[in-house]
Amino acid sequence: MNKTYNEIFKTLIKSFYEDNFENKVQELLSKDNINKTEFSSIISSLCGVQVDFSHNYIEDLKKAILSYEANHKIVNKVKCCTMDCADESGKTRCQASCPFDAILIDNKLNTTYIDNDKCTDCGFCVDACPSGALMDKVEFIPLLNLLKGNSTVIAAVAPAITGQFGENVNVNNLRTAFKKMGFADMVEVAFFADMLTLKEAIEFDEHVKTKEDLMITSCCCPMWVGMVKKVYHNLVKHVSPSISPMIAAGRILKELNPNCSVVFVGPCIAKKGEAKDKDLLGDIDYVLTFSELKDIFDTLNIDPEKLQEDVSTEYASKGGRLYARTGGVSIAIGEVIERLFPEKYNLLDAVQGNGVKECKELLTKAQNGEVNANFIEGMGCVGGCVGGPKSLIDASSGKRKVDEFAENSKIKVAIDSDCMHEILSRIGINTANDFKDKNKTKIFHREF
Repeated sequence: MNKTYNEIFKTLIKSFYEDNFENKVQELLSKDNINKTEFSSIISSLCGVQVDFSHNYIEDLKKAILSYEANHKIVNKVKCCTMDCADESGKTRCQASCPFDAILIDNKLNTTYIDNDKCTDCGFCVDACPSGALMDKVEFIPLLNLLKGNSTVIAAVAPAITGQFGENVNVNNLRTAFKKMGFADMVEVAFFADMLTLKEAIEFDEHVKTKEDLMITSCCCPMWVGMVKKVYHNLVKHVSPSISPMIAAGRILKELNPNCSVVFVGPCIAKKGEAKDKDLLGDIDYVLTFSELKDIFDTLNIDPEKLQEDVSTEYASKGGRLYARTGGVSIAIGEVIERLFPEKYNLLDAVQGNGVKECKELLTKAQNGEVNANFIEGMGCVGGCVGGPKSLIDASSGKRKVDEFAENSKIKVAIDSDCMHEILSRIGINTANDFKDKNKTKIFHREF
């Protein structure tokens, strides 16, 4: 989000808290020298909805917020651009950033547009656009209605959150910060990653019999999943039919507490798109990015570093917390394979795609039978989630903080988490062998 949009977003949050929202929107739209059509599109995106400018715009905006539904497009063009950023070949920055060639040029209007059939809402273009013409919808204003009421809202935070809000801010400080905002609780998505680690380790044992067999993890990255589904179709048969840790968090929290709403918080626009996929709709209610959360904290004068820790029992493992960075999934699953299937561990040959370019190269090799590995992990951002477009610190600092936190975990390997076994038993999974039963593990499944 560029600085102008940051300030508008903060203004909207403040006015919503102070019950002065409509007057503030009216004031913003009354400024001289603004294009009301474009400016209203920006305000709508910052409110998480799609409302066109009209004489009833403010009333329509309010209705859209109150009747917010999750099944909408995330990335939209909010204003025309001059394409001044085009390189010598005529390719704009947003076009160059798109892994799916979903941004095209309208030669008549001399501007870019999004082909919604190709677009996966990964959000790389939003980060690349120098003019702010492309925006992702921000879902906090609709969420505020829940937080101000008596609803049970749980924040599920991505493993990459470690270190994002200050060198000395830990997950326990952040839990206090979320509760201060009105959340009932905050949980680490790393805990649900542990469950998928167990599932995929068992699948590896089932499907990989020789060095030549192949398994592709589908765990974390929606860009990686989108690339396999849309571009490398004939590799789908090798993909683990698993949901992501984010979706697992939503499903399990709702299984245990059917009346709760779940908000995922991470460094990634693409997670907003994943939560809107038709087969996953309703598992996660809202998605916020780290940069959005920082604006919210700033507006509400919440400084996590100054807050007391809200300590919970240790429940996530080193492996689950390592999912935040490239190679973490391979390490976590490898360690479970080593413990459960030591004879298979010698067969494990993992390789990672680090960023879009490497992911494409790796999948092309796999498609041509040229990959020298039997377990493939892909991360759309260089460095993994710690390198996400909405992270607050650079990828190397993020990796360092994640590695420190992971190494200090009391639970080293996912299968050693008593809390995980307790939660799994509550959803009918009592042994590792139960993961071979498709009916018992339905909650973790996704068909590709």
